[in-house]
Amino acid sequence: MSEIAPQAYVAPTAVVGAGAVVGPGAVIHEGVKIGAGAQIGSLTVVHAGTEVGDGCVIEDHVVLGKRPRLRPGSSAAGAEPEPLVIEADATVCAGAVVYAGARIGSEAIIGDQSQVRERSVVGPGSVVGRGSTIDFDARVGARVSIQTSVYVTGGSIVEDDVFVGPGVVMTNDNTMGRHPRGEALKGPVLRRGCRVGGGVVLVPGVEIGAEAFVAAGAVVTHDVGDREVVIGVPARAVRRVPDEDLLERWL
Repeated sequence: MSEIAPQAYVAPTAVVGAGAVVGPGAVIHEGVKIGAGAQIGSLTVVHAGTEVGDGCVIEDHVVLGKRPRLRPGSSAAGAEPEPLVIEADATVCAGAVVYAGARIGSEAIIGDQSQVRERSVVGPGSVVGRGSTIDFDARVGARVSIQTSVYVTGGSIVEDDVFVGPGVVMTNDNTMGRHPRGEALKGPVLRRGCRVGGGVVLVPGVEIGAEAFVAAGAVVTHDVGDREVVIGVPARAVRRVPDEDLLERWL
């Protein structure tokens, strides 16, 4: 049997699974599905159609299933987003906002005050650090570690087992808004197992190769090859990642 605080609101068509807990002041809108054993914190708002999997922990003051509000001609515009899906045993921490159309994989953690935008994906077991943003149409793979205050720009691809240090900024528009309407934006691509240090800037469309290492503070203006170590402004290759540092040695 579920436990719903008297001060919470649960819409008549919402489904709350066995053993789920809904805290005081939470608002659960129409058509929401809350899985068995899930926890919904105080003052959290879950918008219509959102699916929260079994065993999920949704902390206080979270907003799930928010609809985007865009200016006319915004590059983020697209079809009406599908309902937000949060898979089993994921955690969304206090103050985070996860938009409709996103998908959060099982056992992923979305940190305090983070933002995950529409049509984006965060894969199983990945962590999005405090105050970070996963922008529209971005794809984050499995077991990715995204540290505090990172901006993953729209259309970026971050493959499995990538490390992204604190304060990394990714960009997707060389014209800074002065391009024809409908022209595709080009987010960076981070290949499997690469590591990007704190404060790095990645310009639009660059590719960071598998197992590459980008030193803290670098500005990456060209593609980085597999296993290359790059430093500086602009980033330049100085050596290769040694065998003993490869991901397979640390799994």
